[in-house]
This record gives sequence, structure tokens and C-alpha cells, in this order.
Amino acid sequence: MGVAIGLIIVLGSMIGGYMAQGGHLAVIWQPWEFLIIGGMAIGTFVVANPMKTVVDSGKGMLEAITDKVPKRKDYLSLLGLLHALMRELKTKPRNEVEPHLDDPANSEIFKAYPDIQKNLELVMFICDYVRLILIGNARSHEIEALMDEEIGTHKRDALKPYQAVTTVAEALPALGIVAAVLGIVHAMGALDQPPQVLGHLIGAALVGTLGGVFLSYGVLAPLANKVKTTRDKQTRVYVIVKQSLIAYMNGALPQIAVEHGRKGISLADRPTIDEVETATVGGGQQREAA
Repeated sequence: MGVAIGLIIVLGSMIGGYMAQGGHLAVIWQPWEFLIIGGMAIGTFVVANPMKTVVDSGKGMLEAITDKVPKRKDYLSLLGLLHALMRELKTKPRNEVEPHLDDPANSEIFKAYPDIQKNLELVMFICDYVRLILIGNARSHEIEALMDEEIGTHKRDALKPYQAVTTVAEALPALGIVAAVLGIVHAMGALDQPPQVLGHLIGAALVGTLGGVFLSYGVLAPLANKVKTTRDKQTRVYVIVKQSLIAYMNGALPQIAVEHGRKGISLADRPTIDEVETATVGGGQQREAA
């Protein structure tokens, strides 16, 4: 919603201001100029990036537009799941805990938190490190270092769309100049035409520069930043898992360990300690029903 509102404000301000000066929309409606700019931008984007990054960039922009980030209820689900797993680790023998880690799709613990269960990468991350804790030979600082490395790798991969879109945004003003130069070349070939025709051709060429700068700074660069913000928030859940599990490995009780994780949530979305206690004591399905 925020992206749509922002774009409406940007377009409204530009077009409204232009018309308030007495400008005519027909003059800046130059579809061939925008075709040149857009086509070259898409082409350079495909050339510069692996197809996986191209596809992920589309996904990232859609996530940014729809604001697909963890909400308070998602954090409560995550903390509830971690609490349930740590409670199992503390009270159950290894042979009873392992089935939850080997087959989380059919685990009653994971089924109690369906929103988390759908995030396969996060589930795999949790299962891998709970399994290492279950083995019992690893030290907490070793696990923490391993987690930091994996989280860093995940974050680098998650931010590739941001870097790819930013590169195109930075190139768009120059691509606009290319479109403008082509327009000027076209105008120079029509010097024998009346001033009205020549003026229209020169105006169309200048729209190329306008289009490149506008699409860069008014659309693509802000959208790239939104992708970065969205992916940063999505990656934050891994840090919460790390903080909770490391606290547990260092001797904290499950309820105290999830408090370490809760502190890693931004203030705007952070549930209260009472909400976390209700979620962890009540269980996933009861919390979802509430």
C-alpha cells in the first residue's frame, strides 16, 4: 500500500505541476522513448544477472509492494515453536525429539505453528541447529559462529535483488540520454520540416532524458530500497532463532531463552513478555484460534 501511495504522489506531483505551468500531456506522452529506455534497462538487467537473480528480483519487488514482512503474530509463532522445541530438548530423551527434526512436515510441534511450517528455509535452519544441540558435542560459541556464517550467506543471497535493481536504477539516467540522443538524431534528419514539426521532435527527444531520470530516482531506486528493507526484516527471524538457541545452550531455561530472542525484534513489532508467555504456554493452535 505504501509503495502505491508513494508512486501516486510522485506521478501526481510531476504531472500536476507540469500541467499547472500550462504544459500539455500529449507532449510528454512519447511511448517510443519509453520503449527505448525500458527495453534497454530490461536487456542490461538480464545481461548483468544470473536468471535466478532475475526471477528473485521480481519476487523481491512483489514482496516489497505487498509488504511481505514478519508481523507480530509471526514472531509469536516463532518464539512459541522455539520454546516448544527447547522444552522437548530439556524433558525428553533424544529418540523422542529426533522425529520432530527428521520430519517437521508431520511433527505435531511444527503443525501447531503452520505459518512457520510453510517457511521451509527457516524450518531447515531450526532443525539443523536443534539437531546439533541434541547431539551434545558442540560448544555454544562454535554453534554461534556457524550460525553467523549461515545467516550472513542467507542475507547476501537475499539482497542480490536489491543490488541488481540498484544497478539498473543507477544506469537509467544514462539510458535516458541514449534515448534523447536518438531523438535528436531523428530531429536533425527533419531540419527541412516546419518549426512546429521540428519542435515536436526535439521535445520528444528531451522526454527521453526526463524518462530516464524520473524512472531512476522516482521509481526504481526507491523500490530497490524497499526491497532491501523487506529482505532485511525477513532475515531477522534467523537472528531471533540464533539468540534463543544460543541462550538455551548457555544454560537458560526455555522461557528465558525465548526472551533473548524477543529482544532481537524491533520495537514496532516486538510482542510484550506477557504475550510471549501466553503464546508459549498456550501452544500454537490455541494461540492461532485466539
